[in-house]
Amino acid sequence: MSLDRYHQTRLTFDPRRETLWRCLWRYHFHRYVRSSDCVLELGSGYGHFINNVASRRRIAVDIWPGFLEYLAPGVEGHVGEATDLDFVEDGSVDFAFASNLIEHLAQKDFARLLDQLKRKLSRTGRIALLQPNFRYAFREYFDDYTHVSVYSHVSLCDFLRAQGFEIVECIPRFLPLTIKSRFRVWPILIWLSLRAPIRPLDKQMLVVARLPELTS
Repeated sequence: MSLDRYHQTRLTFDPRRETLWRCLWRYHFHRYVRSSDCVLELGSGYGHFINNVASRRRIAVDIWPGFLEYLAPGVEGHVGEATDLDFVEDGSVDFAFASNLIEHLAQKDFARLLDQLKRKLSRTGRIALLQPNFRYAFREYFDDYTHVSVYSHVSLCDFLRAQGFEIVECIPRFLPLTIKSRFRVWPILIWLSLRAPIRPLDKQMLVVARLPELTS
């Protein structure tokens, strides 16, 4: 598969994502990260998440070389597989994040990634996984031809537990599946959506986990 062609067709640059991720950081994800933390993003893509993070150290990993030109000053970019984290110091990562990545990995590769994160996470480190929830997105799930693994919020949490992680937070409906529509992305609507008690249009889940033996 040509990664450049994938980003030219399936995953084209859309400035609305910057608005979305700036709001997601401000309204939700900032609560997980301290200013002194090291944050690692896996499958960074256009860097919308990591560029908005406010922390001491920011590291972005992606297999697509073109992602480097989208990173903000101060973000460390590394071109390579998310399953190869040997360049990251053991015990140095306080928050690891991946959006729409795990469904692109075979289960054995996901397990390998989790094994590496066990070494890379700090004593209080956490991982956050955001991706389509098959239970709600089964009709559209394989519209992306690079999807190879299927997870619902139940199976993803179970798999994480089987790998030795403890679930900190599981939101089965966290975000809509895509921003590809004719509607604008408004910060106030994002804020309201994240606080809505019922979110029937949201088809992406968020799962946050940690290693019990590494926490106080």
